[in-house]
Amino acid sequence: MYQGTVDGLHRWPVKSLRGERLSAALLDHRGLAGDRAYALIDERPTHAGKRLTVRQSPPMLAWEAAYPATCDGSPEPPGPPVLYSPGGVPWAWDDPGLPGELTESYGVPLSLRAQDGQQDRGPTVLVTFAASLHGLEEELGAKVEVERFRPNVHLTTDAPAFAEESFTEGTVITLGEAVLEVTGDNAGPCIRCAVPSWDPYGRERRPELQKHLIAAHENKFGVIMRVTRPGTVRTGDPVEVRR
Repeated sequence: MYQGTVDGLHRWPVKSLRGERLSAALLDHRGLAGDRAYALIDERPTHAGKRLTVRQSPPMLAWEAAYPATCDGSPEPPGPPVLYSPGGVPWAWDDPGLPGELTESYGVPLSLRAQDGQQDRGPTVLVTFAASLHGLEEELGAKVEVERFRPNVHLTTDAPAFAEESFTEGTVITLGEAVLEVTGDNAGPCIRCAVPSWDPYGRERRPELQKHLIAAHENKFGVIMRVTRPGTVRTGDPVEVRR
């Protein structure tokens, strides 16, 4: 058993855009409430209306998305997100001029879509560990921003670096009011795509990061889990990991 605390909570309202740090988050049947609940759709004829992602357009990371604050501090999003351009200009999700502004910014014709049911990768939560992030920094000899990995929950525990690479079916994490478990399809150690090789703003690529993950860690970083007991989680909440 490992113990620790919740070090950070992250929500990514629009797939592949920058997101927001939270002091509290609701974990339930959807994963983390409001996470990746919206997407930009590629309307080029050869792309058949697929979601546009950082892999096709790294400049997506120059835009940020965040939900308006709730009056009562509730972690449930109150409605669609607000998008912020690279210059900091706010755009409401339902602003009729937003698709054109994004199209001009990315050079790709786009439409907007609210995801059906929310998470595009299924109702999961991505968990990363401070020890593994520090271990990766030591291996690379350079700073690595946790935002590259787009986690939902970042934990500081007494687990050794990269312990999550061996988390198997039945691993349980209790944090705050919620319980996460490695169970079901797509759960377990997270196999990474090329996105973490881009800095969090999409300005510079470090291909050696993914090459190192592949060579030293079978391209794994973090663990994908499902919520088996819903509840609100706050930064600083106690954490217990049972395998």
